[in-house]
Amino acid sequence: MRAFFIFLGLVLLAAVGWVWLTLTWSYSEGERAGYVQKFSRKGWLCKTWEGEIAMVTMPGAIPDRFEFTVRDDAVAQQINALAGKRIVLSYAQHKFIPTSCFGETEYFVNGARALDEQPTSPAPVKVAPPLTPVTPAPASPAAAAPATPAAPAPASPQ
Repeated sequence: MRAFFIFLGLVLLAAVGWVWLTLTWSYSEGERAGYVQKFSRKGWLCKTWEGEIAMVTMPGAIPDRFEFTVRDDAVAQQINALAGKRIVLSYAQHKFIPTSCFGETEYFVNGARALDEQPTSPAPVKVAPPLTPVTPAPASPAAAAPATPAAPAPASPQ
């Protein structure tokens, strides 16, 4: 019986250690920019903020979606305050989290800021010609005078 409790204690200790490791060690870190599409507090027992941004690479392109989780209420308030603006989310990716109680995604946002610049097209911009033709102004009065008609050509013999 004592061996059973030791085994159970080791399994429990390993599970707690695994959860701690996956939540503190990040697989990758980075930033994503886009517009918040949806953002809400979800969960039956463990409430977390879950959201999605549309990442637009250039105007007119189909946006990519980036789903994320926010565990900190202060960061969630930052994102809510920036609603409708293009924002940059700083995140850390935590792989192999054993339960969705800590969040539905593996991307945990830890900061948000507004981005003022708009995405631009990498293609060169061509300026269209003016719609009305531009007539040059005459250089001198002599140039503006009509030319004298030429003498008629002699008739050819038939």
